[in-house]
Amino acid sequence: MTTAEDVAGNPYISDPRTEFESVEDVDAETAREQAAQLREAIRYHDYRYYVQNDPVIGDRAYDALFTRLQSLESVFDLDTDGSPTQRVGGEPLDELPDVEHVARMGSIDQGGDEADVREFDERVRDGLDTDEVQYFCEPKFDGLSVEVVYEGGVYQRAATRGDGEVGEDVTENVRTIAAVPQRLRGDCPEYLAVRGEVYIPRDAFTAFNRERVERGEDPFANPRNAAAGTLRQLDPSVTAERPLSVFFFGVLDASVDFESHSEMHERFPEWGLRVCDRTGVVGDIDAAIDYRDAQLDARDDLDYEIDGVVIKVDDIAACDELGSTSRAPRWAFAYKFPARKEETTVRDIVVQVGRTGRLTPVALMDPVEVGGVTVSRASLHNPSLVADLGVDVGDRVRIKRAGDVIPDVVEVLDDDGDGHFEFPETCPACDSPVERDGPMAFCTGGLTCPAQRERSVEHYASRDALDIEGLGEKAVQQLLDAGLVSDPADLYELTVEDLTDLEGWGETSATNLVDKMDAAREPPLADFLVALGIPEVGSVTARNLAREFGTFEAILEAADEGDTDAFEAVPDVGPTVARSIVEFFEGAGNRAVIDRLLDHVDPQAAEETGGDALDGQTFVFTGTLDGYTRSDAQELVERNGGSATTSVSGNTDYLVLGDNPGQRKQDDAAEHDVATLSEAEFEELLAETSVL
Repeated sequence: MTTAEDVAGNPYISDPRTEFESVEDVDAETAREQAAQLREAIRYHDYRYYVQNDPVIGDRAYDALFTRLQSLESVFDLDTDGSPTQRVGGEPLDELPDVEHVARMGSIDQGGDEADVREFDERVRDGLDTDEVQYFCEPKFDGLSVEVVYEGGVYQRAATRGDGEVGEDVTENVRTIAAVPQRLRGDCPEYLAVRGEVYIPRDAFTAFNRERVERGEDPFANPRNAAAGTLRQLDPSVTAERPLSVFFFGVLDASVDFESHSEMHERFPEWGLRVCDRTGVVGDIDAAIDYRDAQLDARDDLDYEIDGVVIKVDDIAACDELGSTSRAPRWAFAYKFPARKEETTVRDIVVQVGRTGRLTPVALMDPVEVGGVTVSRASLHNPSLVADLGVDVGDRVRIKRAGDVIPDVVEVLDDDGDGHFEFPETCPACDSPVERDGPMAFCTGGLTCPAQRERSVEHYASRDALDIEGLGEKAVQQLLDAGLVSDPADLYELTVEDLTDLEGWGETSATNLVDKMDAAREPPLADFLVALGIPEVGSVTARNLAREFGTFEAILEAADEGDTDAFEAVPDVGPTVARSIVEFFEGAGNRAVIDRLLDHVDPQAAEETGGDALDGQTFVFTGTLDGYTRSDAQELVERNGGSATTSVSGNTDYLVLGDNPGQRKQDDAAEHDVATLSEAEFEELLAETSVL
């Protein structure tokens, strides 16, 4: 194990030389010696950085040493067992197997009232028959608990807590966490199973969420969810890319004995295990309560989330005497903090680019409970609202959930930021000029903007557009990340071989998707118009455009001529929508993507109107129909003079129920006294009116 004396002569410890001779010019013996020194040095630097918080070299120098070690191990096929390079992630797994813990990982009793804590203290003193009890106090981390096992000082395996008896084997994922040593230091135990809490530092979480929002992805609600999702990734290389860290705080089993929890806390750093520096030993429960109050006051200044403190009897022999109930030890208690409610601090403001190019400022905040839901992201809607609120990074704000769904920033409480957030003049995704339209802002890049282009792929395959099964949000993002798709036209060029190279895709699923893309080469004109994602053009407007123009070529011709009058002549199309249609087709980037699409797709001309048998009748469809797609049913109604809308109102005549219908639409139908029809009853109505 590496000690301070061992590294004294290592050339890669202090002010290391990072310019190396070519690996090809190094002989095998020199490579082995250099690799051993580099491993030793990197472990030492990890210890100084993660455990002592006192690094002796900069990040660039560290990265250079790490890269050199990777090169030596790769070129000379060196044994990498226990090497720091194993943190970069191994082969993807098919599933996370279960593993039995070496000792039960129990939960602990908890409460948020001082009376609960005093009752705990009274039970402890009664159980030990003494009035003098020392407590070890530590923050209660809001992360994911893990078991980590070392044998002979070498990392062996890790598992999630699970049900306390059995957890998920996350050995390869935990191996990627830089704060988890691959080898212990000093005079460590021959066998050691420790309990730790994996978490994402607050600053890293904000940066991580910023990247997700800028990519158009939903951010994680809080660091704990992010840590839990990351640790359970089947691909360790994904885990390696995310900013996980860890605090160790307990021993599950060991080949040595400990007299107290405070001794564990002192010994862990000697072995290279990272601990929190905000612990303390106190002489009575009053001091423990004072400790808790001090952590509550410091909570917002910490770079990790805590939701309370843990108070433990310090003496291990006393803990053994107290024992445990069937679910929790009698010697520990979690004194919880009150939930953050409605007020929080803005940690960052990012601008998200939507599918239509609309730019929406988003506040990334410390997680806060609003209406029983924890949120860490709130919309600032548009540049005008940002200016009106005068909000900036660092400000204390009040949050509410609009309609009990979307959280909004409604008020700045403490203006602690350095100024007011300045809305960008260019798109953060493509650097195109930003155009203002009233209170809103739009990127002018169109489908040349990568953010809009990526969202357009997802929209193209969505249920409201071409409804391509197997191309949900997750699958589309996977294709984008793999570089197989950059715009909707690329979907038609996918091969079975392309897909089976990706995680989670087998021959059957790949073949099914390629077949579905082939089946989507002749889409109905209305569906194709929706799939293009023209701003202001939804399914109803698309069907009206298809009926009025008949063919896609006719729509293109009117757009090329800038004939807004022709579009305004279409029902449900006013001046704003007409101008939006023309501007969409005028965009050079949009036309380039459309031209590529037309190499693969032949939008089918709209069918002729069938008559006015359903004139004046309005239908809404919900659920899955057996004999029609929802788009086909709506088009059938409209071809015969009726109207098909997406929401139930007092003007609706019939709500048609397919399989798994939406409850909200049924409730609205009952409220407005709207008749409901099964699919069979809908077809009977069509037969009675000679539509069928």
